[in-house]
Amino acid sequence: MGRRQVHHRTSGGTLVTGLQGARGATEHATAIIVGETGILFVGSSGAGKSAMAFACLSSARSLGWNAALIADDRTCLEVRAGRCIASCPEPIRGMIELRGSGIATYRRVRRGVVHLVVAPAAASADSRLPESGETFPCRGVVLPLQRMWHDGAVDPLSALRALRPDCFSVM
Repeated sequence: MGRRQVHHRTSGGTLVTGLQGARGATEHATAIIVGETGILFVGSSGAGKSAMAFACLSSARSLGWNAALIADDRTCLEVRAGRCIASCPEPIRGMIELRGSGIATYRRVRRGVVHLVVAPAAASADSRLPESGETFPCRGVVLPLQRMWHDGAVDPLSALRALRPDCFSVM
């Protein structure tokens, strides 16, 4: 059965991305838990999802927070009790690609609730100030979406905590 990449922005500021196939959708995404917050990184191949997720995991660990990988590259999403749940296909569980360096293993969890979606963006004049109020649909559950440059100039976890404090518990 064929798969096709789906990636578009709706007029309401919603980002829709994923692989549509015979068995439903598997997101081309990376999912992590930092502290008590589940974060899903979405975007095309090479967008910086894994690098940004790894930077967030490293920052969380340096703060003494819980930090765990749910999935890298392929993330299964489902809704249970009105919440978006991310999990990982067994063959790649616990592995994260550090582009240009190889595959690393990281502390992992089997699944986690997603609270925030991040879309890495290349630095440009057009992406300097992303639209506010963007959302990401997860099988009928609407999640906040934050676009962020992946230029490495700012610690992504610190930026996310400043931009979306409502998504993070006081640790």
